[in-house]
Amino acid sequence: MIERDITTSILQAARSYPAITVTGPRQSGKTTLCRALFPHHPYANLEFPDVRQLAIEDPRRFLGQFPDGAVLDEIQRAPDLTSYLQPMIDDNRRPGQWVLTGSQNFSLLHSISQSLAGRTAIIHLLPLDYQEIQRFESHPTSLDEVLLSGGYPGALDADTTPAQWLSDYVLTYVERDARMISNIGDLLAFQRFMSLCAGRTGQLLNYSNLAVDAGVSQPTAKAWFSILEASYIVFRLPPWFGNIRKRLVKMPKLHFYDSGLACWLLGIRSAEQLSVHPLRGAIFESWVVAEVLKHRYNQRERSGLYFYRDKNGVEADLLIEDAGVMTIVEAKAGQTITTDILSPARRISRALGDRSPGTPRIVYAGGEAQERSLARMVPWNQIPQGVFQ
Repeated sequence: MIERDITTSILQAARSYPAITVTGPRQSGKTTLCRALFPHHPYANLEFPDVRQLAIEDPRRFLGQFPDGAVLDEIQRAPDLTSYLQPMIDDNRRPGQWVLTGSQNFSLLHSISQSLAGRTAIIHLLPLDYQEIQRFESHPTSLDEVLLSGGYPGALDADTTPAQWLSDYVLTYVERDARMISNIGDLLAFQRFMSLCAGRTGQLLNYSNLAVDAGVSQPTAKAWFSILEASYIVFRLPPWFGNIRKRLVKMPKLHFYDSGLACWLLGIRSAEQLSVHPLRGAIFESWVVAEVLKHRYNQRERSGLYFYRDKNGVEADLLIEDAGVMTIVEAKAGQTITTDILSPARRISRALGDRSPGTPRIVYAGGEAQERSLARMVPWNQIPQGVFQ
């Protein structure tokens, strides 16, 4: 197992809270990491029918097997279990007893907020960032290979190709996980909807247009998008409003957590095909935003990410807010940056005024870090240090 950047945050939380909840997409490495960090904890996987049946039908007896705590995997499969766990924690608040994992965002967090608020730290483990990918003995090195492979550990560590692994992942997700969240009747239509979302990564989320293209009603499009959000396939990046007296776009942007999954859904099967694909720039933008998001989550920082766009089309792909100070980040998939590309970031910096006192960051496909008068040029393989330092 490679070292995960979130390890320090999990161990720190385990010294302060009686329970730790690790949530994230399937196959992001939650089970492997938790069992490695807590090797002396008993382990129970609620995916196993007999284990799940006991947890649902006799939760007190199930939890009574673990008087000193345990790692409980896929806790959302027995959602009422946390209600029985609450009094046990209240009776014994020794830190680090219980480690819960789950891969359904909304249902799990609702259960946790109802029963374990203030008793558990919530950790989000997303697919690998590029720093972690480089720890594999054999790993992609070019930008297009990185975008194509994505960050799921199984896609990088499997005997099959990333494309084959992602194909199996989508099939399993559509036929099993998505149905578990909601009773979807037409699985082919839902997978087509996923592909249409991939075609809109890095773009404004317009439910009406998405529904028309998918051939479903707008309420269905919203419900299906919520399923993708709940299972950590996509996320919405909110627009930034502030108090600027400008007409700003109010729609969120759609982004995929994993570029490899987006590429697979778009039918991109090789780095050569990706290099000339019309959506390469949008895929790169989503990858940059996701890399920053992963870094924030690894530091247990979940908020403070936005994008900026006014009605005149002046846009910044990402705004990072820390203590009221905004850092402007632009993603450019080319290897050459000209002065006219830098000017929008400077215009936004002037509009933000004192909120953005620093230099805008331009993350680009080149390999050389540069400090220019208008912006800092950050090579794609130098996130997060080039963005946050």
